[in-house]
Amino acid sequence: MRTVHCRRYQTDLEGLDRPPLPGAKGQAIFDSVSKRAWADWQALQTMLINEKHLNMMDPDARQYLSEQMELFFSGAEHDHAEGYVPPSQAN
Repeated sequence: MRTVHCRRYQTDLEGLDRPPLPGAKGQAIFDSVSKRAWADWQALQTMLINEKHLNMMDPDARQYLSEQMELFFSGAEHDHAEGYVPPSQAN
């Protein structure tokens, strides 16, 4: 098992099997993002695409998602789907 120091969760976790994107960006994710963080990002990305009706053919939509991904992985404040309540805050 390959481990990385995950920049999202700030701990050593299982790393991805291969870069998830081509080029330098994919390599940077491969080197510093865990499988757990990548799976969490994919779930959030899907919610954002669906909730905000993003057209992935639109360069602005792709740029928006790229910015949100960077915020998510760095632990900064990022957008959420409207009305979404994280399970830890649900009653």
